[in-house]
Amino acid sequence: MDRLLKIAQGTMPQSGVVFRKKSYGKTGTGEFLRDVLALANASVEGHRFIVVGVYFDDSGARCRHGVDSTDFSGTPSYQALANQYIEPPIRLRYKPVSIDGTRVGVFDIGDCQDRPYMMRVDYSEKLRRGDAYTRIKRTIVKLGRRQLQELFERKFRDSVSAGDIEIGFPGEIIHKALEVPTCDLLQMPSAQASAKLEQMLDIREDAANSGATTTLVRLTHARLYGSDDPYVARTPAELLAELEQIRSKYSEQDDFFLFEQNAQHLRIVVFHQGAEEIRDASLTLTLPNHESLYVATALPKRPVNGHFAERSPDEIAAYPSVTVREKTFEVSCKIGDIPAGEPVDVLSMPLRLCVAGELTGQRCNIGYTLHAQNLRAPVSGQLKLEFR
Repeated sequence: MDRLLKIAQGTMPQSGVVFRKKSYGKTGTGEFLRDVLALANASVEGHRFIVVGVYFDDSGARCRHGVDSTDFSGTPSYQALANQYIEPPIRLRYKPVSIDGTRVGVFDIGDCQDRPYMMRVDYSEKLRRGDAYTRIKRTIVKLGRRQLQELFERKFRDSVSAGDIEIGFPGEIIHKALEVPTCDLLQMPSAQASAKLEQMLDIREDAANSGATTTLVRLTHARLYGSDDPYVARTPAELLAELEQIRSKYSEQDDFFLFEQNAQHLRIVVFHQGAEEIRDASLTLTLPNHESLYVATALPKRPVNGHFAERSPDEIAAYPSVTVREKTFEVSCKIGDIPAGEPVDVLSMPLRLCVAGELTGQRCNIGYTLHAQNLRAPVSGQLKLEFR
């Protein structure tokens, strides 16, 4: 944190450091993507930084404008936006820093060795797939064909062939297909709670229609909930309202059921058969967004003393970044260097997923793309999940 404070307090604008007065917010996504691209492609060594809440007035004096705490946990997160729109993947952290009681923010963008960084999909008419920018001193410049060709040629001269690399699931041999057991989602806490409420609703409506006493309703409640849960009279309308809120009420229990008790841990292995190590590698996976395929976007909370508690910061940081799109889940992780000659498990923490029984007997494809500083071209292909 001291390093980020020094950047915010003492550094001047330059090719690797950007200052801006206010947060990007919901309307500044395009500016954010352009600034990150420009910094990632800048000809500087080491990390790059965007300082939010610090600016320079007309006289050149350094001024501060506080950043709201909610900006550090926005939806979607800034890392998720970078994963969604920029390739190859970029690792960034956004941290609050206090300067004499004023909270500002600093984006710390990791060492960018896999240039050029480009837009992977369209964001707007002004920011299209394939667009790339760089920063020269304080100016953002769009990269043209010649500059991009020079970057690709430089990368090609000292590169590893994709033909030397195998990617798959771990085992005695590297597999391209993996069997995944399915799960009965009727056992999920919200599903069981919904079933009980529906029974109570049915018996409550039957009692009301027949003019009977509430004795049968009370007996049904005791059978479903036990004697420790006292009976409370609720109208059908109240029971329906509770049914509508059941998923949100049991969200933490459901996540624990899906991604801890019944989770399948997906691991990916890279085997490099060449002579030179792969440098600064990152991996992207694409899974179909199907209503019966659940992919954890974060580690589930743990039950502790009757409530659910957050995981440790190290655990949270180690889990792959997952972006949910309309038709796909996109998973990305920064790997670092991959040595030659031995299989390497490239997910520091396995991806967690859970498959509903409706998919039994079916299969789906997982697309993968491996980027690295010294790869001649990205390594792409498909793996298979077979549900049983």
